[in-house]
Amino acid sequence: MPTCLPLVLRRCHACASERFRAHGRFRVNAHHKRIDAWLLALCTGCGATTKLTVLERANVRSVPSELLDRLHANDPVLAAELLQDPVLRRRNRIALDWAGAWRLDTGGTDHLDREVIDVAVRFGARIPVRPVRLIAEGCGLPRAEVGRLIAEGSLVSGVRLDAGLTGDFTFTLKR
Repeated sequence: MPTCLPLVLRRCHACASERFRAHGRFRVNAHHKRIDAWLLALCTGCGATTKLTVLERANVRSVPSELLDRLHANDPVLAAELLQDPVLRRRNRIALDWAGAWRLDTGGTDHLDREVIDVAVRFGARIPVRPVRLIAEGCGLPRAEVGRLIAEGSLVSGVRLDAGLTGDFTFTLKR
């Protein structure tokens, strides 16, 4: 589950830092029948502001009123949704750094004593994480131990566990 907005990876024009923090603030500017909207982010090094284009010269009538209301209200949920949009990331040439911006909710540790554990992992957002890391944290195991369990066939899944994933998956752990 995400705990905060991820850092935006983009080079700062003022200090050459590569990290910006988005706080969920928007700037909206209208020119007669056209509207522009940007998500604002502050450089973690110098505090300079960068604008991530959300709408560019869009016809005002083509923009849903609900979206305009959320932009004007600086809706942080909208900011999170937009940062996860691959079209917005590609248009603005940015990447996201999710380090420290998510947590693992395991629902308790009473299941760890069982001989066979079937687990379904559900992502609250499209956060790129290696399943090996999630399994290690969720089961209280070192990553090397998880790697050993995969190699000996005690940990199996329908997906590749040593590559980054952003979607739901399941695995079975046999002890």
